[in-house]
Amino acid sequence: MTAEIHLLHGDRPPSLDPMMALVAADMNEVNSVILDRMQSEVPLIPELAGHLIAGGGKRMRPMLTLACGKLLDYPGRRHCKLAAAVEFIHTATLLHDDVVDKSDLRRGRKTANTIWGNSASVLVGDFLFSRAFEVMVEDGSLKVLKILSRASAVIAEGEVNQLSAQRRIETSEDQYLAIINAKTAELFAAACKIAAVVAERDDATEAALDTYGRNLGIAFQLVDDAIDYVSDAETMGKGVGDDFRDGKVTLPVILAYARGSAEEREFWKQAIVGHKTSDEDLAYAKSLLLKHDTIADTLARARHYGQRAVDAIGGFRASQAKSALTEAVAFAVARAY
Repeated sequence: MTAEIHLLHGDRPPSLDPMMALVAADMNEVNSVILDRMQSEVPLIPELAGHLIAGGGKRMRPMLTLACGKLLDYPGRRHCKLAAAVEFIHTATLLHDDVVDKSDLRRGRKTANTIWGNSASVLVGDFLFSRAFEVMVEDGSLKVLKILSRASAVIAEGEVNQLSAQRRIETSEDQYLAIINAKTAELFAAACKIAAVVAERDDATEAALDTYGRNLGIAFQLVDDAIDYVSDAETMGKGVGDDFRDGKVTLPVILAYARGSAEEREFWKQAIVGHKTSDEDLAYAKSLLLKHDTIADTLARARHYGQRAVDAIGGFRASQAKSALTEAVAFAVARAY
């Protein structure tokens, strides 16, 4: 059996529209903070940062901070600046990731490192990290600072762990889950948890929002790793099969390798170390994933973690915010369909 996410909105496809509508006014304030804090007397900094920040991202992580504030009926404004800090952390990691991965596309546009070079991308990423911490210090909460600084460290650890696992077909499922928990789910969790801190709620509320965000983040990354093999560049906003050619051992590959014949395992060994990366090799890899149902099973896992996220906020009273947060989970999973 696999868990199913029970929607609250009938037959229409799930979307982020309810959450975007819920936090629209607050997001205007967040965007103002982002625009203000990415300015610099060095012209390249706002030019490069603006290229990525204006690149069509959904701002899902800062929206989660704001929506969780709504869930808790928080009447203040602190979470708006902190949501901007969350987005700066996320944007900085994207700049660094694209350099590490040698990516050419991000959200359907040329990556910053492709346009301005690796050095500029890394240094502007560092600038955005600094801006994030500047905003956290201004907020004045040591607890918020601890949560977001820890998240930044864990994300970096996750990226290093992923780099260590790259081109290693023997990467285990446990190691893979540890990687995505660190590099993706940690910031989702922190973005949600800080709303409980600024709203001065108890530890149980903090834990519930952390659990919601963490499981949503895991589901989100599982879907990303599945659609890398079955979607198209226009939908994904990046090159098809990038993970395959980069030698990233994601769950679909781990499952296919475990279930494959000796001949298939040898193919995966050669592919992951970079000896088989042609379009024909990618097509064969896709056929093996479909043969062994590894895409379907990866998406089933995503639904499982999505249901855990929904369950984590089950104790909160019914509200527009709870409904929007629930639908955000369904949207994260439905991107694969």
